[in-house]
Amino acid sequence: MAEADFDRAVAGIGSLAEPVRRELYRYVCSRDEPVGREEAAAATGLPHHRVKFHLDRLAADGLLEVDYQRLGERTGPGAGRPAKRYRRSGAEVAVSLPARDYELAGRLLAAAVDAAARSGEPVLEVLHEVAAREGRGLATRVGAALTTEEIVARVMVVLAEAGFEPREVEQRITLGNCPFHVLAQEHTELVCGMNHAMLDSMAQHLEPPCLEACLEPAPGRCCVVLRARERHVDPGALR
Repeated sequence: MAEADFDRAVAGIGSLAEPVRRELYRYVCSRDEPVGREEAAAATGLPHHRVKFHLDRLAADGLLEVDYQRLGERTGPGAGRPAKRYRRSGAEVAVSLPARDYELAGRLLAAAVDAAARSGEPVLEVLHEVAAREGRGLATRVGAALTTEEIVARVMVVLAEAGFEPREVEQRITLGNCPFHVLAQEHTELVCGMNHAMLDSMAQHLEPPCLEACLEPAPGRCCVVLRARERHVDPGALR
């Protein structure tokens, strides 16, 4: 998760630690229609000024969305200002420590099952193809560079944002965290194969292609290790 996304998620979840704010959020979520300040105050028994403050804070933290509607049937001059109304935000807010990305795993697995059902191909083969496409997307985020040192630096950033906690150790990049940890524990061959297909595809599509992804399971880290391609990497690109 990128630092800015992490900060926003933490702010959103932290916002609900305040009991009054949490009560108002639950009330807004329980309603089918957007909620005005007066309605929320009447339903919770809280003073209007406190309701206004906390609803606006929930909106600022991304948990509620805001629109405006003129109340009553009067229009034109003298009809009054439109009232501010609140509804639950469509954004999903979650923080996992260490980072996990079961949404990505679910998306890849669902896409593979769907494609395999339509084509009749083996699910595992299709899953690796789907994961490889995701890996090409990671390579695109890395971009092209003039030197292998720049590529390695950019790979470290992209893998960190994806939650892998990359570390340069003895001419290789190890990944201190598996974003699919629980799934990998329960379905090791399936999930590690998917993960390897994704990171191998990323490595193959780097410009220049200076890294290769190898399956090297070990306790306490991701099953994939990135090693220098001897023919492409410059001395010192990996410490």
